[in-house]
Amino acid sequence: GLSTQAIRNYEDAGILPAADRTIHGYRTYTPLHAQALRAFLALVSGHGHQTATSIMRAVNRGAVEDALRLIDESHGQLLDDRRTLEAVDAALRDLAPVSQERGDTFIGPLARRLGLRPATLRKWENAGLVRPRRDPQTGYRIYSAADVRDIRLAHQLRRGGYLLEQIAPLIAQVRAAGGWSRWRPHCASGAAGCPPVGGRC
Repeated sequence: GLSTQAIRNYEDAGILPAADRTIHGYRTYTPLHAQALRAFLALVSGHGHQTATSIMRAVNRGAVEDALRLIDESHGQLLDDRRTLEAVDAALRDLAPVSQERGDTFIGPLARRLGLRPATLRKWENAGLVRPRRDPQTGYRIYSAADVRDIRLAHQLRRGGYLLEQIAPLIAQVRAAGGWSRWRPHCASGAAGCPPVGGRC
């Protein structure tokens, strides 16, 4: 259930229509408000809180065309999400099996092992795809097993034609989720906040 304060907050945010007041200042809610609340909660499950809020605000101010446009845009974004997930799945399937990573490695040996140029790895670092730490004594880049994981996936997605600026948000979100195995079910569930390889996720 929802608290009375939550209902007031929804009204103040424009999610619910403005309620009439009694002569003593109490809000009066009607079946229309109950319908609006049910609609908002349904929209949240499919489009996320932010988009659902924007849609309800548009409806409540009578801007039906704006609300329909927001729904259409969100549907398009969800389609991008699905395509992104399929692209990541395909990239992971195409990766050659790798034995347990051999601890930390420097840029030269890693580039040779993956068939990339060191300059490419530095470019990907500048784009936010990978974040190697630095050796405190020499300043050399040190790539962990997690860094290698990110580079290998980025390599496959680049082969698929995706741009660095499309791949970087995806890898950042995966890091925040704690790895691919945790990110994938989150994104597959349609949860809001999945990053784009073509738009948002």
